[in-house]
Amino acid sequence: MNNNPRSNAVQDFSNGTDVPVAVLVDCDNVPPDILPYALRMAAQFGRVALRRGYGNHGTLANRWQEALVRLAFTPHLQYQYASGKNTADIALALDALEAMFDHRAETFCLVTSDSDFAYLCRKLRERGARVCIVGESKTPEALRNASDLFFEWTPGEPDADVSADSAEKSPAKEEPASKPKTAKTDQTKEAAKESSHIAVKQRPRFVVEAVSLLASDTSEGKVGLGPLGAYLKRTDPAFSPKKYGHSGLLDMVKTYDLLELQMEPGGHWSVWLADKNADGIGG
Repeated sequence: MNNNPRSNAVQDFSNGTDVPVAVLVDCDNVPPDILPYALRMAAQFGRVALRRGYGNHGTLANRWQEALVRLAFTPHLQYQYASGKNTADIALALDALEAMFDHRAETFCLVTSDSDFAYLCRKLRERGARVCIVGESKTPEALRNASDLFFEWTPGEPDADVSADSAEKSPAKEEPASKPKTAKTDQTKEAAKESSHIAVKQRPRFVVEAVSLLASDTSEGKVGLGPLGAYLKRTDPAFSPKKYGHSGLLDMVKTYDLLELQMEPGGHWSVWLADKNADGIGG
């Protein structure tokens, strides 16, 4: 007889938006550039409820400060009481266990390449939690194999940059130097510029990356338009298709050459990659 109701509760690893996720970062071990990628990987499992970064004063006060503030992470400063002792790792491990027992997180995303966290991964999984690791290529096999999923981040890889649809852009025209300018002409040109700017529909690359990520976990290789929109909102609460010149997510997805759309019998839309080789993302 199982007397641990917690273990039963966390065995259902559905992609529901209400599943709480904890993203715990070993700031002494990885660079700040890894954070956006880690958040995108974590958001596929549910709502990122805990965002914490652990490190010593030299780490958090310098290169990590801007990234933690910008991406709404709570910094956890740990002083080194003796040389060679990493108190930040111990704090991260204890907070992870506490969050699990307090039911504040069911999925844990540890952002580190340090194999010392392999034992923590095993203990969390034994209790029924899902554990994913986001690390660099140097991550040892011991840590990779101790997790449910490992996501390898490559330093220097482009973030979810916005790539505009060049086919919808009109080239700028040079004005004749001999034509005198008037107030009315200036107003007309300003209005034309504003109208042209609004008409440009942009295709951010992260939409294709999101479809690729979510569809890979389904047997059909497709993702619903609704779950896609929920995922994009979890990765960026300020996300809106109107920001990129589209009336809605459906209108936005239709502009991508690398994505296919289909209305299912139930009336909902499904999205999938038109080409398995998505090297041309954002083109």
